[in-house]
Amino acid sequence: MLKKNITELSADQTNKIFNGDSIEIMREMPDNSVDLIFADPPYNLQLNDTIYRPDYSDVDSVREDWDKFENYKSYDTFTSNWLKECKRLLKPSGTIWVIGSYHNIFRVGYIMQNMEFWTLNDIIWTKTNPMPHFRGRRFTNAHETIIWAAKDKKSRYKFNYDAMKSLNDDIQMRSDWHIPICNGKERLRDNDGTKLHPTQKPEALIYRVIVSSSDPNAIVLDPFSGSGTTAAVCKKLGRRWIGIEKNKDYVRIAEQRIEEIDNPCSSSINIKSTKRDQVRIPFGTLIERGLIEIGEKLYCSKKKNIAIVQADGTLQADKVNGSIHKIGAHYQGTESCNGWIYWHFLKNNSLVPIDKIRDQIKSGIDE
Repeated sequence: MLKKNITELSADQTNKIFNGDSIEIMREMPDNSVDLIFADPPYNLQLNDTIYRPDYSDVDSVREDWDKFENYKSYDTFTSNWLKECKRLLKPSGTIWVIGSYHNIFRVGYIMQNMEFWTLNDIIWTKTNPMPHFRGRRFTNAHETIIWAAKDKKSRYKFNYDAMKSLNDDIQMRSDWHIPICNGKERLRDNDGTKLHPTQKPEALIYRVIVSSSDPNAIVLDPFSGSGTTAAVCKKLGRRWIGIEKNKDYVRIAEQRIEEIDNPCSSSINIKSTKRDQVRIPFGTLIERGLIEIGEKLYCSKKKNIAIVQADGTLQADKVNGSIHKIGAHYQGTESCNGWIYWHFLKNNSLVPIDKIRDQIKSGIDE
């Protein structure tokens, strides 16, 4: 178990799945200690009757006690209690993902908004191979909803936009994700072919969640760990994980699953950085470090326009003084301009964008 009154999570308290009640165990964890939470809570499906296929065979549906609640009020109380702990545990920059179906997701979303979580997106997981509706009385339920939220409205949350774009063939990632349900070799089964967990999520779904909103070595909490999918994906991606699961059999399944996964190569799990996460380097820094000289001439790519570097980091051109962006816009007759790309300096009789010098500073290399 976690030690009481700890102020932060240490290495020996992560990469573990704790067996017990999620709310009680979370209460032992310190404030602001988790970077990311993925929660797959009970859906409160209210499946009282056995479901049969057209051939009268039994559908393997969710009938476990952990998905049974006396009424909506008891489910709402349960939801409020675990979400309260999640909010306390999230770092100011952290985010939470909660997945659900039409049975529960609207109640969960209502409670999250009342707690002042700040909703960033609702993701529609479209199941490319959904289970059919055997009774033929409704539409086939082919999607689930995931709420992605920051701790509050002021959170400076993590979003690896460029990494998501790269995963999607350099096209902006949308909020509708087409991913098959867990099946085939990925689905954990016993020797008789029976599912070891009724609601095992596909690793591809969790992979996208973790890559999009965390960096390597981040601490990821799954308060309803189940068969350990979140922990398994975390290990593959070089994240630290904490799982909590009430069912001892599920804990054993998850631990065995995780043990069979090799640790990743550290260089292979790096995330493509997003521009807003990069360190801001003013043009004046180049002058302070002597990488651009006071009085040096800067040129546009065709050498048509010239500006003189001033000691205060501004440029002087055509009796106009201003930033690299303002003077570039002045010459082009536009309202704005990216001066880092527009302006060049001479090196060995060739024009080089000043942005190349900024890249050297970011890399820790000064020529």
